[in-house]
Amino acid sequence: MHQAPRAIKFMKITIALLSIFNLSNIGSLKAEEILRIGAIPDQNPEHLNRLYKVLSSELSEQLNIQVRYKPVTNYAAAVTAFRTGNLDLVWFGALTGLQARLQTKGSKVIAQRDIDEKFHSIFIANKKSSIQKINNINDLKTLKGKRFTFGSESSTSGRLMPQYFLNKAGVQLKDFKGASPGFSGSHDATLMLVQSGSYEAGALSEEVWKRNLERGRVDPSKVFVIWKTPSYHNYHWLAQGNLDKKFKKGFTKELTKVFLRFNEKSKKQKQILELFSAKKFIISKNENYNKIEKVAREIGKIK
Repeated sequence: MHQAPRAIKFMKITIALLSIFNLSNIGSLKAEEILRIGAIPDQNPEHLNRLYKVLSSELSEQLNIQVRYKPVTNYAAAVTAFRTGNLDLVWFGALTGLQARLQTKGSKVIAQRDIDEKFHSIFIANKKSSIQKINNINDLKTLKGKRFTFGSESSTSGRLMPQYFLNKAGVQLKDFKGASPGFSGSHDATLMLVQSGSYEAGALSEEVWKRNLERGRVDPSKVFVIWKTPSYHNYHWLAQGNLDKKFKKGFTKELTKVFLRFNEKSKKQKQILELFSAKKFIISKNENYNKIEKVAREIGKIK
């Protein structure tokens, strides 16, 4: 006689517990969202892994969310991962950022380093070549017939802008020895290939050159800088347009502010800035890359 009421009571308690459990799950979904960050592999993997491990930790602490770094194999993979939504926030060069943004509706440039406002590429040469220092852009034509290498095919500072200035001097890709230049894959690789003599000259990021110089990886008896380009806007953080919906209203603005607050008083933030070769991050916007887009269309990197 008493079993039916007990069963009903048991069912009510079970339903109540399940409701609480489900509500708890729903409430925690937002908190469990992960900010997936990435970067173009423009430098050696050891440096990138060290940088993005500490950056992920700091962003997670500042934003109170999980942050995960997802490395990619090449520049094109970074663009694809952003376009397909597999990465939320990516550290792009100017060209790859532009390619990703044009393919991803609503995406937005949010910040860059202080050094990216006036970025330079440098041209280097092996000392056993007959190449001399260049004082005038038109003298880039002395590189005709030389063994020359760029970095990645989609690199802004290692290919796009160097090719743009070479073209202005009347040097076409077919003018290099072998009727085409090399593509080393990264700035570090370009330096090593020119230093070893595999190529007589090459172009790379001035920032990467300086860092290798500071760390004793440059042998001045073998390689030297022959020319520095005029300045242009380069690297930046590109964010998906749906982050406010994914996390919470105002998240993108909060994320931007975290980067802008990075300073050398914090031990971890100082380490991040040093690994980025920057004093600070500054605000940036899509329009800063209009000139890069014009050059990319001229050269055919954007159709």
